[in-house]
Amino acid sequence: MQDYNFEEYLRKALSDSISSQNPSETAKNKARKLSPSYYQDLKEKLLIEYDDKSLKDVMDCRISKTSFGDVLKITKKERINFEIEDNDFRHQMNSNLKLLPKIGLKTEQNLKDKGFMTIESLRNHDRYGDLASKFLKRMDEMSFCEIVDLLDGNKYSKKCRDNVIKSISLTDEENFKFMDIETKGLSNVPIILIGVAEIKGDNICSSQYFLRDYTEEANIIEAYLSHLDEDSVHVTFNGKTFDVPFIKNRCRYNRIDADLDQAHLDLMYFAKSLWAERLPNCQLQTIEKELFGIERVGDVPGQYIPGYYDTYLEKDNIGPVVPIIEHNAQDIISLASFLEKMYRDVN
Repeated sequence: MQDYNFEEYLRKALSDSISSQNPSETAKNKARKLSPSYYQDLKEKLLIEYDDKSLKDVMDCRISKTSFGDVLKITKKERINFEIEDNDFRHQMNSNLKLLPKIGLKTEQNLKDKGFMTIESLRNHDRYGDLASKFLKRMDEMSFCEIVDLLDGNKYSKKCRDNVIKSISLTDEENFKFMDIETKGLSNVPIILIGVAEIKGDNICSSQYFLRDYTEEANIIEAYLSHLDEDSVHVTFNGKTFDVPFIKNRCRYNRIDADLDQAHLDLMYFAKSLWAERLPNCQLQTIEKELFGIERVGDVPGQYIPGYYDTYLEKDNIGPVVPIIEHNAQDIISLASFLEKMYRDVN
């Protein structure tokens, strides 16, 4: 019986390879989606499907005005269960002696063994008393951005990384800006789409600003910036490395004076810390599939987006950009689900 089960397992494993004698349909579909011809065929189908249609025909669109000019805004609203319960995080910070300079894991344990369980209790310590008093005074006045920067700089252990996620109870849900961009390439090229989603009551509302032609890049950047203030919190997936630096670069190119130094939660790093052992990889769509049961259909990988956008301009046909816009909308909505689950997991 055991040999039979092993043979079945081996047969299935081999069938999932396109090089096997009898590849499975899963293997065939996977191979097709790795082929450039598959995405060329998909693009041709989209051109036919959306011939003579505008984005207003298939999405909720309107023209918005910015100081640079008009911009096409695509909006969507859906219900979401996004609940960040209070976890008394400032009290937790008081118990984290490692937030003080020169205190690491070993020193913290030595101090707690001697009865110094909180930063407040260190006020009477010969060596750390002044540091503790100054920190406690500053802690009550810290903005959320300052708290995130403080916690992000104290990476002594996995617990310290989790504290950054725990800290989100200190800000209002409306401050989260779940953001993602699509671009014409990896550097020094235009942004073609900026998406931002925000929690409003029991709904998540997404706003996407689409580049109808290259003259409108400053318009879509300015439209995105209108969502930000000093309390905003960027929530991205690899946005610290890519999205925010990219926007900053395009702001300089378009001579836009912008403040993009708000608090930033890059969920890619937390996903690797929290879920790496549970998943085959920590890519955004893998997390969607394995943890949330979301499997995308008709999605276009990032390497094909520039070519699809070029075809949209050349043919004056929205077909090739429809899946790009849908891809971006799913990305930003997924980020909200990721953050809420991360918060539950670390608490």
